Amino acid sequence: MTPRKRAILQCGVLVGVAALLFLAFPATLRFAERAARELRYLWWLILLLALGVWLIWGVGRRPKG
Repeated sequence: MTPRKRAILQCGVLVGVAALLFLAFPATLRFAERAARELRYLWWLILLLALGVWLIWGVGRRPKG
C-alpha cells in the first residue's frame, strides 16, 4: 500500500467514525452544531479533533534518534 493510499484510507476511516459517532450519539451532533455557533465550544471541538489526529498519526511512531 502506498503512503498516499494509506493517508486517504485513514482520512476516510476518520470521517466514517465521526459520522457513526454523530448517528450513535445525537448529543455529539448537537455539540458540533453549537460549536459552529459559539467560539467557546469551537475550541473544544478543535482540541478533540487534534487529539484524534494525534492518536491516528502520532502515537505509533518511534522517536527519531
